[in-house]
Amino acid sequence: MEILKSMLAQNPRDSFARYGLAMEHVISGELEPAVSEFRVLLEYDPDYAAAYFHGGQALEKLGRIEDAREMYRKGIETTSRTGDHHTQSELQGALDMLPI
Repeated sequence: MEILKSMLAQNPRDSFARYGLAMEHVISGELEPAVSEFRVLLEYDPDYAAAYFHGGQALEKLGRIEDAREMYRKGIETTSRTGDHHTQSELQGALDMLPI
């Protein structure tokens, strides 16, 4: 995690390092910081499709279902525009599984 933080200190827009740090937070069970990192990543790189999926998953685990729903929907819009049909399908599946 420290290496990723160091990389981000040098280049805050490094999508790979930002995603890696967010995922490290998820693995560590630190979901709020993970969501924050996913959101920053998407501000810098709104086409980073995996961030929508994993960000939505973290929000679900936090019980923030409406926020997860919004994250998945934005991801579906993005992947529809970019043609990433595989991730779009995963996002749609996650969205469909949310409670009403």
